[in-house]
Amino acid sequence: MSGAVLSRRAFMKRSAGVAASTALGGLMAVGADLQPAAARTAELRIREAKSYPSVCPYCAVGCGTVVHTVDGKVVNVEGDPRSPINNGTLCPKGAAIYQLHVNPNRIDKVLHRAPGATEWEVWDLGQAMDRVAELVKQTRDETFVEKTADGKTLMNSMGIFSLGGATMDNEWNHIHQKLMRGLGIVAIENQARI
Repeated sequence: MSGAVLSRRAFMKRSAGVAASTALGGLMAVGADLQPAAARTAELRIREAKSYPSVCPYCAVGCGTVVHTVDGKVVNVEGDPRSPINNGTLCPKGAAIYQLHVNPNRIDKVLHRAPGATEWEVWDLGQAMDRVAELVKQTRDETFVEKTADGKTLMNSMGIFSLGGATMDNEWNHIHQKLMRGLGIVAIENQARI
């Protein structure tokens, strides 16, 4: 075989065979048991759980998820195989939803830092929502333009910009658009289009 040319396919076959026999020989040399083993079944943490369909909170794809809860606590999040978007698969970020939800470092309070302050203070959710509404009204009142100098009707406020999230469903988008347009907001965008 000294003068024969070894084809690429033949070389790959021989290499794979040598690698497999070396690996098996090495495993057997250290006493590894290569017999099939029965899988141990653990108690499923979602056995008694209620499941709720949801949507991944990250990118604009909107992959379907199933959230499992026991006694009102989230115990598992996985891809929804019924979703025509992702057929049950999730990207690494979506697959980490559960770990992010139960993370002890996750902020679950409203934090406010006043202008010029160096420390954050905890606010009640109602207080924070009232403050946002107050600032929206103030900004709209200060920037609302009813008519141009030549009398053309505008009825808009260019001082507010609205950026929607990727997980907003159609119903929320409808109400959101009505609110923004009712306030005269022109600059309305959605993360799904960026």
